[in-house]
Amino acid sequence: MRSTTLVDAFWDEVWNAHDADAVDRFVADDVVIEAGGQEIAGKDNIRGWVKQFLDHVNDLRVDTIETFQDETGTRVTSRWALTGTNNGILGTAPDGKPVAPTGTAVWTVEDGKLQRGWIEQASFELYRYLLRT
Repeated sequence: MRSTTLVDAFWDEVWNAHDADAVDRFVADDVVIEAGGQEIAGKDNIRGWVKQFLDHVNDLRVDTIETFQDETGTRVTSRWALTGTNNGILGTAPDGKPVAPTGTAVWTVEDGKLQRGWIEQASFELYRYLLRT
């Protein structure tokens, strides 16, 4: 499997399927994801992070804008757009407003599994939008 296919399947089968337990199929046992400057380590914590995110964005969907890898397939970059409705994301009131932040994820891939990820999203812009009345 190409590493880009692995990342696209991760977005689809975990995030779009709203199946946090599917994390186990895609990540290494000692996976670490850095999101917003905070490290989330291990499958259990990644599953919890995914569940928490799914709880705060109704009808969450991740659409890939582009995904590409280095020549060895050990590094993958994915640009994406997330859509859904606000159910309290970023500590805001669960007002049902549409949310649509964009983001970028950079992954290392080893032995066909996501080993380490760095995820950045347009949280500041989303937060400002949600605070507007």
